[in-house]
Order: sequence, then C-alpha cells, then structure tokens
Amino acid sequence: MNTNREQFPLPEDLKVFLTVIRKNGFANAAEELGYSPAYISKRISVLESTLATKLLHRTTRRIALTDDGERARQWAEKLLGDLNDFVGEISEARHQPTGSLHICSSFGFGRNHVAPAICKLSQTYPKLDIRLDVFDRVVDIVGEGFDLEIRVGDDLPGQHLGRKLVSNRRVLCATTEYLERRGMPHSLDDLKAHDCLVLKERNNAFGVWNLTKDGQEESVRVSGPLSSNNGEIVLEWALSGGGILLRSMWDVKQMLEQERLVQVLHEYTQSANVWAVYPTRLSESAKLRVCVEFLEEYFRHLSVE
Repeated sequence: MNTNREQFPLPEDLKVFLTVIRKNGFANAAEELGYSPAYISKRISVLESTLATKLLHRTTRRIALTDDGERARQWAEKLLGDLNDFVGEISEARHQPTGSLHICSSFGFGRNHVAPAICKLSQTYPKLDIRLDVFDRVVDIVGEGFDLEIRVGDDLPGQHLGRKLVSNRRVLCATTEYLERRGMPHSLDDLKAHDCLVLKERNNAFGVWNLTKDGQEESVRVSGPLSSNNGEIVLEWALSGGGILLRSMWDVKQMLEQERLVQVLHEYTQSANVWAVYPTRLSESAKLRVCVEFLEEYFRHLSVE
C-alpha cells in the first residue's frame, strides 16, 4: 500500500479561499457562505497545510495574499471553473443543468420582472441553485462574483459579453389631471416649465433626459419638486398627479391602456432594451447558456413592443 500518496486540496476549501479574498476577510466570507468565522479559519489552515505554504497575511484589519497565495488564487479560479463545467457536461447540462448561478439586476426591474422569470427558470431546471441580488448601483460582475447581470439600457460594459433579450423603450407620461392643471407640453423645451419627476438610477446623469426622435438624440435638463432613486416611488407620484414621468413601457403600458396615465410627446422615446451581460462565453458554460436562452424566450413572450 502506498502511504506517500500526494494530497490534493478540496474544492470546498478552494471556494472558501476565493471567497475570503473576494470579501476581504474571514467574517465577511463566513456571512456569505453561511458558516462561522472559526470554520472559515479552519478551512484556510487545512488548505495551507495541504499545500505546505502560507497563503494569506492576516491582520486585525485586512488580509493580503502572499506570493504563493496569488498563484493559488489563479489556479483555484481555473480549477473550480473547469470542475464546474465538467460536472455540468457530465450531467447533460443542456437538458438538466446543475450547479449555482449568481444573478444580479437593477432594483426595480429585478424585483418586478427578473424575479418572476427566475422563479420560472428554477421550476424548469430544479437542479440549479440560483441567487438573485438587486442593486441601485453599477455592479462589477467579475469582482463581485456574479455569473450574469440582467440590465436595462444599451450602455453595456465593453469588457463583457452580452445578448439582447428583448426590445424596450421609455416614454413620457402624466395623469390627465396634471396636464389639465399645467398644460400639455408640445416640445422638449416645454418640459423645463413642468414638474418633472426625476429618477436617479445607477450611473445615469441626474436631471438630464436623453431622448430620441426620428433617430436623432436630443437632451433636455429637467427639474421638479420631487425626485427619488426608486422607480416605483416616482411612478406612484406620477399616478398621484405629481408631474411628468419618463418610464419604461414594461411598467406603464397597462396604465396607459386604462387611461390612468396619458403619453405626451409621443415622438420622443428613450431606448431601454433588456440585456443579459456575462463575463464568460456561453459556449463555455452550459448552465449559463441554458439560463440566457430561457430568459430570452421568457421576455420575448412578454414583449410590450
């Protein structure tokens, strides 16, 4: 019997190691993974013992990689990626994908539209372990460990790949009561004299509406007594007669049909296409490919265009 067999690190220990690096600390990694800090410390110690080297410099305030730690980080990312793809392919991932998917989206669209889609995706592929996080800020999908971002708008990050899931646009609208009180705008310049409900989302310029008419983009600076960083709040203000709103057709189509809102300046719209953005080619990740294809079909059937 060979008692000198080489020891190899456990995939779970490599995952713990990468999470500690990404979250910059044992306590933060423990919170994300659902373990105690003591367990995280133990797994790092086991990994260092297995590799016979020190991977991290630890202080009370922060952690830093040693030279061997940096090399271990690169190999751990590659090994876990290869292992995940190996399991997916062996499990006939196209038909019954397995593994974890970490997805993010903006707060309003994520809550109202992505969340129901993810629920359907989970029901269709029950072996997927899916986590959805929503934000009102720009997300670094690689640095924060996401597999996929569902985002609205065509300002895509150049370093990532993307697929348009569905066409969409934003329109200007208000209640009849507001328009009777303040008058109907007939040009973009007229908006300067109106109460415009300004929404601050992600990295968009605050108080500037970039709109397109006949293929040409025009901008107008708007203002009003009410503004928020939450689209649902701004929509409620519009329904209460608070002013003119720039909002996605996904959110106002039914209200326009019910005449709870009236569209103004019909010739002006803003592109709000829905995109899937990801750092890995779909051909390299079966579970990601299945997810994107599912969402593309799901949103196509719900298109308001």
